Amino acid sequence: MRRFYKGLIALLMICMLAGCGKKSNKQETDKELFVIGFSQVGAESDWRLANTRSMQETFTNERGYELLMENAMQQQDNQFAAVRRFILEDVDLIVIAPTTEEGWDILLEEVHEAGIPVIIMDRSVAVWNRDLYLTNIGSNFLEQGEEAISWIETNLPVAEDEPLKVLHLKGTDGSTAQLMRTRALEEADQRHEDWTIVQQLNGDFTEAKGYEVMTNYLKHSQDFDVIYSENDNMTFGAMRALDEAGITYGENGKVKIVTFDATKRALQLCLEGKINLCVECNPLHGPLVEELIQKYRNGEQIQETVYISESVFTKENLTQEFIDQRTY
Repeated sequence: MRRFYKGLIALLMICMLAGCGKKSNKQETDKELFVIGFSQVGAESDWRLANTRSMQETFTNERGYELLMENAMQQQDNQFAAVRRFILEDVDLIVIAPTTEEGWDILLEEVHEAGIPVIIMDRSVAVWNRDLYLTNIGSNFLEQGEEAISWIETNLPVAEDEPLKVLHLKGTDGSTAQLMRTRALEEADQRHEDWTIVQQLNGDFTEAKGYEVMTNYLKHSQDFDVIYSENDNMTFGAMRALDEAGITYGENGKVKIVTFDATKRALQLCLEGKINLCVECNPLHGPLVEELIQKYRNGEQIQETVYISESVFTKENLTQEFIDQRTY
């Protein structure tokens, strides 16, 4: 009987050692992957969903990465919690698409002390120490706004007896896209004595909010010439409100529409003459983020700010073939 127990104990020890060996091999395999913690601001728009897909399709296990993504649901506190979890998990690099620019100093100090590099993506952060992150990749939002203003100046003549009335649909307050696109419009309004911003409505970059604020506004006033909408989803909501109010828009309509993002749906509406101008905000950041990560890993110099390539679209420079081939 003792021999039986001795044999059983030996067998259990062999199994335990074998199990430990397998766990060790798994840990070694995991270590081969470059682990990225990604704090995504939310899933509030078509643009954001395309941005997320770009990151997920780029940073796969097959390509040597492990992507840990957390959706902050547009709440900065959720981002803070996610980043602190990434620190505890000792990831190799953190990518943050911030909700707003302010409030990041303390958190980024914590990441810096942990020795983890950070890439700020899409929007920007306002921090006192620029060394707290590697680089900021995204769009030149001020230039986007200036492109839109240039089109309005060129294509929408002002009547002698009354100003050009602009209705402004703003994105999430404090976000870089909102701050810069708003700045471009407000600076243009100050330059042009014959322009006036009749109202600024906060649509929070969502279709539902865009529809809500536009519906409420139209109950009190329908006197405006242009909608300057800071993203496509707010534009879609506003268009639905205009339809319900019986107000025409677009190429042959009473109201002209300028929108930002240039998603596939917006470009289709632009080709159909329902939207006048689409200013592109390219969401496909994944490949460019990977390029910057590779430079970092190779010890190469990285620019402080990296802008992604973008265009401006009207009915005149769009084709159905181009829209059909678009990935977002």
